[in-house]
Amino acid sequence: MALFLISPSLLLILYLLRTPLWEEVGSTLVRQAFHLTLQTSLVTALAALVMGTPLAYLLARRRFPGKSLVEGLVELPIVVPPIAAGVLLLLAFGRQGALGPLLERMGITLPFTPAGVVVAQLFISVPFYIRGARLGFMMVPKELEEAAAVDGASSIHIWRHVTLPIAFPGMSSGLILCWARAVGEFGATYLFAGNMPGRTQTMPLAILSAMETDLSAALLMTGVLMGFALVTLIGAWLLVGGRGESSLAL
Repeated sequence: MALFLISPSLLLILYLLRTPLWEEVGSTLVRQAFHLTLQTSLVTALAALVMGTPLAYLLARRRFPGKSLVEGLVELPIVVPPIAAGVLLLLAFGRQGALGPLLERMGITLPFTPAGVVVAQLFISVPFYIRGARLGFMMVPKELEEAAAVDGASSIHIWRHVTLPIAFPGMSSGLILCWARAVGEFGATYLFAGNMPGRTQTMPLAILSAMETDLSAALLMTGVLMGFALVTLIGAWLLVGGRGESSLAL
């Protein structure tokens, strides 16, 4: 099983070492796909941090009716096939979707735009951040926060000096995994945002196009994504100290 899992990556590495592909780095396809992937995935990670943190804190520290249902719906995109997620996004935010006409009256168009790429990435990847942040907040002892409050610390100071430092490893590992998932997102992006070079064509979509016309470029971009995935996993593992109860335990 280990050989089965490792051999494709090793063969790709050997191929990249034996075959010089550096001339492909400057190709328009690779350059545009790399820049778009980097830009949209960073925006997605920032949106996940800003909008996902309050929800993660709520799920970790509060009890309310329907909490289990909310938790299940939040994590649903993890198990929904990405292409099905694209259908859901079109149903909700497409031009003929439930919210599409309202968005258009507000001057907002999401399908087949760079903003649509971010929406697709966020829908698929933000559960990874919420899960990691939620586990991080659950590790914060309430006794410490209560003791700080008794000593006269304000809510902001408790958050900055007690809650955040303890929850930081879980939040960081979750954010890294969220970013990595956004970088590798394919199905929902393809259906909701399309595959337009220089506009909505991220690296996974560019690999699909390059497989038909430029195999070297496809292999180069595959190697880049594999390297990014490896660095991401190592970084997330280091942040949580290799503990099995971390957010890597999906």
